[in-house]
Amino acid sequence: MGDDARGGGGGAAAEPLLKRARCRPNCPGCRVDRRKEEREGLPVTELCCMWLVTICSSLPIQYVFPFLYFMIRDLNIAKEEEDIGFYAGFVGASYMLGRALTSVIWGVVADKYGRKPVLLITLFSVIIFNTLFGLSSSYWMALTTRGLLGLLSGMLGPMKAYASEVCRKEHSHLALSLMSSSRGIGLIVGPAIGGYLAQPADKYPGIFSVNSIFGRFPYFLPCLCISLLAIAAVIACFWLPETLHKHTEDTMLNSSTEAVEEPCSDLNAEQSGSGCLSLFTNWPLMSTITVYCIFSLQDMAYAEVFSLWAVSDRKYGGLSFSSQDVGRVLSISGLLLLIYQILIYPLVANSVDPITLVRAIALLTIPLLSSYPFMPALSGSILQLALNCASFLKNSFSVTTMTVFNILMNDAVSQDLRASANGLSVTLMSIFKTIAPAVAGVIFSWAQRRQIAPFLPGDHLVFFMLNVFTVIGLMLTFRPFYARNGTSNH
Repeated sequence: MGDDARGGGGGAAAEPLLKRARCRPNCPGCRVDRRKEEREGLPVTELCCMWLVTICSSLPIQYVFPFLYFMIRDLNIAKEEEDIGFYAGFVGASYMLGRALTSVIWGVVADKYGRKPVLLITLFSVIIFNTLFGLSSSYWMALTTRGLLGLLSGMLGPMKAYASEVCRKEHSHLALSLMSSSRGIGLIVGPAIGGYLAQPADKYPGIFSVNSIFGRFPYFLPCLCISLLAIAAVIACFWLPETLHKHTEDTMLNSSTEAVEEPCSDLNAEQSGSGCLSLFTNWPLMSTITVYCIFSLQDMAYAEVFSLWAVSDRKYGGLSFSSQDVGRVLSISGLLLLIYQILIYPLVANSVDPITLVRAIALLTIPLLSSYPFMPALSGSILQLALNCASFLKNSFSVTTMTVFNILMNDAVSQDLRASANGLSVTLMSIFKTIAPAVAGVIFSWAQRRQIAPFLPGDHLVFFMLNVFTVIGLMLTFRPFYARNGTSNH
């Protein structure tokens, strides 16, 4: 009995040694896996660097919206004031169109050559093309630089895969939640930067001269600040280890070694012979991506509409806000969102089933969006309170929904296809987000021309259309469409 017990203990102790024997010292992924075995706590340094990199990659997405209305006006492309929203929609869509065209390619590149090269390419594209966007002297230059920035924005998919690989299994959901929350904060802080720092010569004449570069290019300062943060993120990448397993034939001693050795992680994962094509037959993944795309479309359309609606004149149903007023609202939302992600979201996520949480959020979003067209009737502190509360709730709903779907998508695939799966989700999501601002801009311009319509007058039409997509997303979370990984339809 005692010998059996000792034998059992020896076998348990030998299992980690066997895994280490299978690890290849020259493989960066194996080194990360060995480090995860030896360290049980959170990789704090890596998570902090990932947090900074993710924020810098997300800042350029929506920071333009608070000043885009004024930028289009100053570029003199719109012949009438009502047409500004039409042209603004295409600038907002150009980034997502570029990202939609290349996200799968970047995911495949990340799965073949590594996560870090893709992260660095994205950050360098932010530094270059985001800066050039701020120096745009024509509508077509602004449209082109935003499109090129989107083409080289390949970080989102690989970063989601990276977050689930750099931590131990028990911490992977926390890492994904941190990435989603930092991206959500970036999407809020970005517009705040755009709102406060655009047109600095007009807002801060004591600091910025009209004859300075910031006076001649009134939208350059927020672009420059984000580019400088991207430089800091490039430096932070030096502390990020590569997590992709790179096992080449020259590292193998002989054919028998090749037969025995396996990657340290995902030893039991199914290896699909069809590679990326197998993603399309993975129904839990594809159903999750589809619902994710619908809610992403609604979220992007809201971001476009909110800023256009807030800065438009009250005679058109807007609030007559300045870009600084919009930035103030979004910065308050960003601060409250950070508190929500740290203190409230973990409790909610641990006590509520993920899909049930998404459904509850969708039901609460419908009356929330319906309340926006009535806010121009308010004024003063009551308007500020109502708008800040509504903005915080909407953004917290969006971040929670995106976090849930990111976790579900990563759970649906093994590591060897994880970046490709996330690249596929980013591509499809970007297609929807390309459509969103363009369609939202067209509908917004149309709504401003029908202020006295008998049905859904003015901006009531815009927010009603946002709710249509909310309802569609809600319906797609039920059977027979939606399927959970490893379970029947939920």
